[in-house]
Amino acid sequence: MPNNAKNTHKDTDKQGQKPDYPDFLETSQRIMDLWIRMGKMLGEQEAPLKRFESFAQTTDPFNLSEAVGAYWKRVMDDPEKFIQSGFDLWQQNTLIWQEIWRDYLKKGRQDFKDALSNPQESIKKVSDRRFKSDLWYANPYFHFLKEAYIFTAGWILKRVQNTDGMDKHTKEKLAFFTRQYIDALSPTNFPFSNPDVLQEIISTGGLNLIEGIENMLDDLESSEHSFFPRTTDKKAFSVGKNLAITDGAVVYQNDLMQLIQYTPSTDKAFKTPMLVVPPWINKYYILDMRPDNSYIKWMVDQGHSVFVISWVNPTEKHRDKSFEHYMEEGVLTAIDEIEKITNEAAVNAIGYCIGGTLLTVTLAYLASKGEQDKIKSATFLTTLVDFEEAGDLTIFIDDAQIKVIEEQMKEKGYLDATYLKSTFSLLRANDMIWSFVVNNYLLGKDPFPFDLLYWNDDAVNLPEAMHSYYLRNMYLENNLIKKNKLKIKDTPIDITKVKTPSYFLSTKEDHIAPWKATYQTTQYFSGHCTFTLAASGHIAGVVNPPKAKKYSHWRNDKTPADADEWFETATEHKGSWWSNWEKWVAKTSGNKVDARQIDKKRVIEKAPGSYVK
Repeated sequence: MPNNAKNTHKDTDKQGQKPDYPDFLETSQRIMDLWIRMGKMLGEQEAPLKRFESFAQTTDPFNLSEAVGAYWKRVMDDPEKFIQSGFDLWQQNTLIWQEIWRDYLKKGRQDFKDALSNPQESIKKVSDRRFKSDLWYANPYFHFLKEAYIFTAGWILKRVQNTDGMDKHTKEKLAFFTRQYIDALSPTNFPFSNPDVLQEIISTGGLNLIEGIENMLDDLESSEHSFFPRTTDKKAFSVGKNLAITDGAVVYQNDLMQLIQYTPSTDKAFKTPMLVVPPWINKYYILDMRPDNSYIKWMVDQGHSVFVISWVNPTEKHRDKSFEHYMEEGVLTAIDEIEKITNEAAVNAIGYCIGGTLLTVTLAYLASKGEQDKIKSATFLTTLVDFEEAGDLTIFIDDAQIKVIEEQMKEKGYLDATYLKSTFSLLRANDMIWSFVVNNYLLGKDPFPFDLLYWNDDAVNLPEAMHSYYLRNMYLENNLIKKNKLKIKDTPIDITKVKTPSYFLSTKEDHIAPWKATYQTTQYFSGHCTFTLAASGHIAGVVNPPKAKKYSHWRNDKTPADADEWFETATEHKGSWWSNWEKWVAKTSGNKVDARQIDKKRVIEKAPGSYVK
């Protein structure tokens, strides 16, 4: 089907003119084309029917049967309580229906929408973007549907969360998957219970549903391993063309990473070079998206000699690459190569997310070897070191689930990128899945071009040895905070030996690395620690250039044992944390010297390199 045949429907005229319905013959042909496409997919292509085959081979991949069994056992211990709560649910929904109709009849149909534009206090407390349309309030049926759904969803979750006698992990896991079920059944996700979709059907003569099915078939045909709706227009972006375009070159590479050196934009630069260790569960260019929000370009413009590790996207041949290899062939090799290039024996280092966890291990390793001076300062962006309260991802972490993941990795030698992408999508299912189901399939619209969502979709594989080690030693057993429990290259790891000046940046709404958990690292390190808390989440709170004048951040010169005490005595500052960090890192960056130009003899290829593509 040609692209210009899509999204041709028109909106109803605001002044009440009749909609311009599509041509009957053209619509009939498009429906026939859809039947043909679906027939081919079901009859000729094996891939769509086998997408979940490996996953389905595991009877209970999330080990839910045990959690569900524990829940119902507790419920049956007190059946009267459960029956009474069911009666309360029915009674409350009846009261909601009566209240809505009473208001409707009292105010009159013409005034009903205006009366509900300032809803009651009980409704005000519900902040849910799924129901932002006025149509959910303008009709008593849809208003009741919304309120009944929200109340029932809360009732179901409370039944799980308030169940006694279940351990914390089991209860959290059951609550999470209960939430997935509840989210899937939202009235917004079905055409005849979503007033916005019904309005679109009327205004387009149903063309939106045809285009929605076309979008769904496009997604099915382009999906290799798992089926998710598109979240952005991927044709709008290209790494190296309009993403990751800061000028630089790959000056070293090995089997695991490419080292990128960036071209200076100032005549003078700080003497101490800057090394960025990004996460390898995503690609580094989240820090170099566009010129106007690139953290990398901003650092270059401040006069830093910036080097960035770009990790390889692992294949089967990388199955034996361990956490130790990421340190040795990644961070330590990068430091050695930077010294060859700059004649500087030390760097300032930045670690982001799991890259910060690796940087922590590296610092402890160097401290044990008496070589901690190789890193003058360390900056940790949303980094977990103590995994005791490690956020939403812990729902997927227990011995049974790790064994499932390890079994999956045995076949290919790595965890497929789609697995982790699916996991992160489930953590925010309404935003990352169901909103696009409604937009793409029910409203028949194409997703908006959004660079952040393009990066989010550009997922990478994880090598078997490294990922198994990371899940077990960090998330499951929390060994990094235990003195000498871990050994790297036969060297015991003790993070209390780390004396390197450290700057910690966490974000207030981070669900992957909760700020109170990341704060705990300040209590383990022996050196001076500075902790800063930024508004927003794991990505937006970090990638927040000063000129955007968005969000705010909190500072406190002290790092008391309790995170809440830190926040209570912290001061809020408007705007980005970048400028505050720049003042801090300048203290360990040395004097300004002539900016270092890239040695043409060392250039392997232009930035962003080939590993990131």
